[in-house]
Amino acid sequence: MNQTSYPSIFNDVIGPVMRGPSSSHCAASLRIGRLCRDLMGGNISEILIEFDPNGSLATTHKGQGSDMGLFGGFLGWEAFDERLPDAEDAIHTAGIKVRIDIVDIQADHPNTYRISLTNSEETRVLTAISTGGGMIEVIALDGIAVSMQGDFCETLIYCQSTTEVEKYIRGSVIYDQVLTLEGATTHIVEIKSQQPLSKAHLEEIQSLEGVRSIKQLSPVLPVLSRKDLQIPFITCEEMLDYNADKNLKLWELAIRYESIRGNISDEEVFENMRKIVRIMQSSIDQGLRGTQYADRILGSQSPNFKRMHEAGQLVDGNVLNQIVMYVSAMMEVKSSMGVIVAAPTAGSCGALPGAVLGTANSMSLPEDDAVKAMLAAGMIGVFIAAHSTFAAEVGGCQAECGAGSSMAAAAIVVLAKGTLQQSIAAASVALQNSLGMVCDPIANRVEAPCLGKNVMAASNALSCANMALANYDHLIPLDEVIDAMYQVGISIPNTLRCTNLGGLSITKTAKELEAKLEQQQFFKSC
Repeated sequence: MNQTSYPSIFNDVIGPVMRGPSSSHCAASLRIGRLCRDLMGGNISEILIEFDPNGSLATTHKGQGSDMGLFGGFLGWEAFDERLPDAEDAIHTAGIKVRIDIVDIQADHPNTYRISLTNSEETRVLTAISTGGGMIEVIALDGIAVSMQGDFCETLIYCQSTTEVEKYIRGSVIYDQVLTLEGATTHIVEIKSQQPLSKAHLEEIQSLEGVRSIKQLSPVLPVLSRKDLQIPFITCEEMLDYNADKNLKLWELAIRYESIRGNISDEEVFENMRKIVRIMQSSIDQGLRGTQYADRILGSQSPNFKRMHEAGQLVDGNVLNQIVMYVSAMMEVKSSMGVIVAAPTAGSCGALPGAVLGTANSMSLPEDDAVKAMLAAGMIGVFIAAHSTFAAEVGGCQAECGAGSSMAAAAIVVLAKGTLQQSIAAASVALQNSLGMVCDPIANRVEAPCLGKNVMAASNALSCANMALANYDHLIPLDEVIDAMYQVGISIPNTLRCTNLGGLSITKTAKELEAKLEQQQFFKSC
């Protein structure tokens, strides 16, 4: 595994903080758009966006928010910007001409973006993929293969010859990595660093013979990578070996991992997660007050569930009813373009916080306990991110709701003061129960059957946590279940992996709903 791909809890697993229906569409595309903006120095007049007809984006780019995210990124916005629902109007107001084509670009990944950017002086072509949960990778610039995840300050030096540039950099610049990228007619020297190069360095590089232009791309991830990055473990088995003489709890191991991975203090890791927990709780509270949004297929339902729950008019479920209510509230905030946390994705943003905060609040536990539980969930998520995927386009809904359920099960055991082994057992069983889930959003909106699957994932987490607390035998080690999850995911037909080409998405009623929403959008734009 490449060291820069070691997942971070706050990069890859619990985050980003965002608006929109899908992290792999909205947040990822916004990050790609931000890099495009930097590549052009903020000066863009025309944009051509190309999606492959065999990928997922050809059928989902508008309904699931890729267009919105890209436009927000081109404008330099954040993923949680309140203006995002109006990004298309804003891009036109900015005078930027945009065309979207579905064309065979020979894409290997279902979430591939090829973007041509033009201004009066130059045209650049950037190819990037969304890898799930808001994570991205730029894989080509102007036809030259690259690998950028948005976790470094990137300086790109376009030049005829790299000799003088490399000599200067290695003698004068503080950097983490220098790469020479060879093209047919030009070369790029890529500098990955923790800090952007100074103005003085840029001026000296620009003066070197053969240097054509210099581009600086800011990082789009909250936790940066670095040279000689080390982590204490990257599988569950390695974590248990590491902990053999330490007796740390799962949340403590999560802090140990993230502090080493991100080069930050234990206290900073804990407080960063506290901020995430508070955002999640705020979103749930907002959902329970009721949400309004025209472009969705499910209205606000959780407030009525809350009223009936409090009036004793539902079948007694105690903690489970609280969880269902919280999951619903979070999903409704997402679908109304409110602020949520992709945990591990936006499409599965309800299961983990609904299960963890619903359980914690039902047990009247302090906030610190919820923070510890969410850290534990993040550690399970790191193993999934490292060895499988959070992208439904790659692995089906097991990659989203299944992963969220596994993470939540481990977290609930932590809330119940269970052991490390019991948390791992709960995570294993919950993921075993989720293998093979298809992703078939109705009417191209990430609402149904997504709400039900999030509720199922959270309910599964609670059941598996209690099974583990009662010392049920999980049989298959978590690492092996994660490997099986990936193999099952890539075996699912592409029509059942986050497109509108199969499952419930092609039923008669789903197509009628899709047509109705398209008609509403047409009249809105007129």
